[in-house]
Amino acid sequence: MLGSAQWGWNVAREEAFRLLDAWLATGRREVDCATNYPINRNPADFRGAEKILLEYVRAHGLRDLRITMKIGSLDNMRSPEVNLSPSFILMMGEEYHRLFEANLHCLMLHWDNRDDVSAIHASLESLATLQKDAHIRPGLSGIKHPEAYLEANASLHLAFDIQLKHNIFHSDLLRYSPLLPVRSAWPDKPSNNSINLFAYGINGGGVKLDQHYAPDSVFLARGGQPEQVGAMLEKVRALLPDWSTAFVRPPVKTMNHIGLIYAGLHPDLSGVLLGVSSSSQLRETLGFWRNLETFDYGDIFQALNKIAR
Repeated sequence: MLGSAQWGWNVAREEAFRLLDAWLATGRREVDCATNYPINRNPADFRGAEKILLEYVRAHGLRDLRITMKIGSLDNMRSPEVNLSPSFILMMGEEYHRLFEANLHCLMLHWDNRDDVSAIHASLESLATLQKDAHIRPGLSGIKHPEAYLEANASLHLAFDIQLKHNIFHSDLLRYSPLLPVRSAWPDKPSNNSINLFAYGINGGGVKLDQHYAPDSVFLARGGQPEQVGAMLEKVRALLPDWSTAFVRPPVKTMNHIGLIYAGLHPDLSGVLLGVSSSSQLRETLGFWRNLETFDYGDIFQALNKIAR
């Protein structure tokens, strides 16, 4: 998926358009957005990313995108304030279906700290209604209690798209494990009724292998602290020479390459969410993704798993 968390913040409107141009030129159609993007603590920019995306969609008359919209947050101040009541979910689902029409693929509940199974069930019933009436796929992102969601979903049998953080510094795969058995609960169902897991934050929020950050870097803008990732990066840097010479394949040079290997080769993940900030970075990322499809990087994947433990 092409991410939009920085659009209207570190990524200007014109660059977002160039990203979309480059993305669609490759034949890809999956785009991710959220009501509270960009999360830059500027109230004037609330829903700014979706406005950029909507302008592009309407200007090009697009009807074949697969847009994921995340809802719940009531501001872009990084506050815990959310609304996931059934009526709000239905209202937002209907609004985004009206705005994006056939391009809306998935509606995700975003940043839910609840453990009340009854309340969660009521929210999921709204997603089930939207799926039945408008063919909008249900999704989850930033869920604190996946085990409560498993119980709440027992009678609905919804199969979710799930976005979770996954990189060598932190992974939520284990935390979401209560939901994973649902993947194979209905073996007679077609693949579009299975759970799909998408990794975000694959490069640790903008971590750089050399730990040299510009003052306006994404990593620092998000509150990243270089000293907290230093020890892990030392282990990775020590192995880079071997990784780049052991086999005949393009070398691993950046933290982005590391993140793509660690997430892209994971058997439980369906795909990755790319938070690129420029069209040149997008082209470089897609170029290395093609390397993963052509060359064997399995030894690096296994080594990264050992480092991350």
